Amino acid sequence: MTKIRYILDMVDFGHTLFGLPFAYLGAFLAIGGMPAISQLIWITLAMVGARTAALCLNRLIDLDIDRANPRTSSWVLPAGKLSLNKVWVMVLLSLALLFYSAAELNPLCFKLAPVAVVILWAYSYTKRFTWWCHFILGLAIGIGPIGAWFAISGTFDLQPLVLGLAVACWIAGFDTMYACQDIEFDREHHLYSIPARFGEKGALAFSAGFHACTVIFLVMTGIILKLGFFYYGGVLLAGIVLTYEHLIVKPGDLSRVNFASFRINHYVGLLIFITTLMDIFW
Repeated sequence: MTKIRYILDMVDFGHTLFGLPFAYLGAFLAIGGMPAISQLIWITLAMVGARTAALCLNRLIDLDIDRANPRTSSWVLPAGKLSLNKVWVMVLLSLALLFYSAAELNPLCFKLAPVAVVILWAYSYTKRFTWWCHFILGLAIGIGPIGAWFAISGTFDLQPLVLGLAVACWIAGFDTMYACQDIEFDREHHLYSIPARFGEKGALAFSAGFHACTVIFLVMTGIILKLGFFYYGGVLLAGIVLTYEHLIVKPGDLSRVNFASFRINHYVGLLIFITTLMDIFW
């Protein structure tokens, strides 16, 4: 039971909820109504498999960095609470779940699953050579609603790409904010990040810019898909939540950065998802 607790702690299953509402959103918008329950189950399993594999790979690839960073040295893997072999088994099982779920959805999803894996794997190396790593993380998670759309439609469509960009900018915004905690460590160890490159004030400006783009892309999604009043009400509420994040995290005061980056952000996807359902079924 202790090992299971360590595994759940390492994969931080609660954070999977970040991407799921937007993935479901892609599925509902693709059909303009309620997908089959079986499709939603396979989409959920594919998302869980992809996210778990990505996080485990990130922990393995960044193990030396996490051990050296005082903020992360007590995490499960750097602290030696789990063996590397167990984590690699988690990676393989998660990838198997992803590919099996994709195959159950449709042939297009199965063919595109390796592309998702490459993006998720490659992200972990980006902080070694580009400060755009935060946006690349966003793109890796932004493929969720796009993949869910393809899972329902079975064809390659351009319509969900703008929604994917909204998710990418949303993730990039709060990841940039969160990375402000490691400015000195990143600079000392020659790691690339927006905070290390532009400082705390510049990073928070980038974060606000990413979140402004999130709202813009959400509005564009509504226009492209001809969504209505409830959807735009959800976009407005999400914009208010994102604005609140930037009011409580300011240069020189990062005391609430974890609260802003993780607690508050849970509401963004849920607000958009719930109000979109209201719009679709009204």
